[in-house]
Amino acid sequence: MALLLYWTKLYAAEHKYIGVAKCKMCHSSDTKGNQYKHWYESRHAKAYETLGIDAAKETAQKAGVTGNPQEEPKCLKCHVTAYGVDNSLLGEGFKKEEGVQCESCHGAGGDYMAMSVMKDKQKAIENGLVMPTKEVCITCHNPESPNYKEFSFGEFYPKVAHPRPKN
Repeated sequence: MALLLYWTKLYAAEHKYIGVAKCKMCHSSDTKGNQYKHWYESRHAKAYETLGIDAAKETAQKAGVTGNPQEEPKCLKCHVTAYGVDNSLLGEGFKKEEGVQCESCHGAGGDYMAMSVMKDKQKAIENGLVMPTKEVCITCHNPESPNYKEFSFGEFYPKVAHPRPKN
C-alpha cells in the first residue's frame, strides 16, 4: 500500500481522473495506434471484474480477506484506478468497474487531455502526463500481491506498451 500511496501523492494528487471513455475518444484510431483497443484486450481492463471470480475469492480468503474482494481495500488498491483518492478528483465519466485504466499508468488526465496540451509532450507532462517506468508498475506488481511473481519490467512492459506509430 505504501508504494501506491507514494505514486498517488507524487503523480496524481492535484489532477482530476477522467476515465477511460474520455481517453478512448482520441486513442482508438488504428492509424494512431489504437491504444484503447490494446488496453481493452488486456488483463488490466478486466482487473476489477477479475476480483469477482471464484479464484480471486479463494486467493483473497487465503490472504485474510473475509469479505467481497470487489469491496476490499487490499484488493482495490491495485485492481481499480484512483482507488483511495478523494471523490472530488473523480470526473463524472469515471467508473471504477473499468479496472486498471489508462490513468493508472499515465497519471490523472484532467489537465493534459486537451488536444492543445497533448500535442506538446512536455506540456502534457507538466500537466500530469506520466510516462510509465518500472517504479510506476511496481506500485502494484510487488510482493504485497498474494499472486506475486517476480516482476521484470524489461520482459513485461513490451507486452502492455502501446506506442503511437511513427509517421
